Amino acid sequence: MLVRLNVNGGWREAEVWPGASLLSMLRDDLGLWGTKNACEQGECGSCSVWLDGELVCSCLVLAAQADGRHVETIESLSHDGVLHPVQEAFLEAGAVQCGFCTPGFEVAVADLLRRDPHPSEETVREALSGNLCRCTGYEKILDAVRLAADRMDQVTP
Repeated sequence: MLVRLNVNGGWREAEVWPGASLLSMLRDDLGLWGTKNACEQGECGSCSVWLDGELVCSCLVLAAQADGRHVETIESLSHDGVLHPVQEAFLEAGAVQCGFCTPGFEVAVADLLRRDPHPSEETVREALSGNLCRCTGYEKILDAVRLAADRMDQVTP
């Protein structure tokens, strides 16, 4: 079946199997490898994307369900080689270990900071509870969230 969707600001289409996930379409058909395939059960957050502005696990969404809709992936955060403040904060805070979970975390943090520019510690932990990392103790990730929030606050009037 033909699926057409707006990905990161541009319309794209691909011929996919009717049971294909949005995750597989993004990676296998559109060549957007930033969104990671880990658990395929919506448990780890590595495949997080925005679907019409709502944070979703792309492994749980059929590609057909995204037909005609807007999808933003991790690739949408940086522009012209300039990293988003969340991405910069992850690097600076040392929150990137193997990097496999990083795109999902960065999308989740960007989503959180869009909704709540000054989140409490509890809010941050709740917002990131759907993301799993096997390499860190999460402290560096929490440091990155604080750093990104501070930096984004300085840029936003």
